[in-house]
Amino acid sequence: MPEWFNSGMGISAPAGGEAGLGGGAGSGGGRRTGAAGDDLMVTELYRRYRGPLLLFVLRLTAGDRQQAEDVVQETMVRAWREARRLDLSKPSLMPWLATVARRIVIDEQRRKRARPSEIGGAEVVDKAPVATDETEHLLRKVLVAEALQALSAAHREVLNETILRDRTVNQAAEVLGVPVGTVKSRVYYALKALRVVLAERGVSA
Repeated sequence: MPEWFNSGMGISAPAGGEAGLGGGAGSGGGRRTGAAGDDLMVTELYRRYRGPLLLFVLRLTAGDRQQAEDVVQETMVRAWREARRLDLSKPSLMPWLATVARRIVIDEQRRKRARPSEIGGAEVVDKAPVATDETEHLLRKVLVAEALQALSAAHREVLNETILRDRTVNQAAEVLGVPVGTVKSRVYYALKALRVVLAERGVSA
């Protein structure tokens, strides 16, 4: 198990009886070959995807950060179990991680509804999980944000000013300190590059 599971994040190794995605392997003790490589790969997944995945899960948990953190940790545990089955040739593993995280949230909601808690005689009703279409929209936003990081600094900067901050070309030119013509050119090529990156991630622009 990667070190950050046990020390930095205060998470112990997963119990052998809990299955991962698609009926994955059991506990870490059963992984005898390639375990170090799996640990390194999942540690890199955690470094790269923890931020966007946490933002995604926060929406699924109605802003409950503690629950979201727990879901992210469990998602990474399942990624560790499935390490040798993950397709690392894909430009992004965010769709796979998001699918696993959403299943974890839904499973938790179902367990809570099956055994509702009671406080002062009144049942505690949990919020329903986010609808599928809203989840897909949220995932798309996360993938777009991730794709932006693959662009050059100049392209990221110009899209941030014109699209994310909704500034006019003239306003963006003033903020960036470049000619209006340069802003127009950068926006054109930045959008073109963004469409390519999104297409590689299976997202239609």
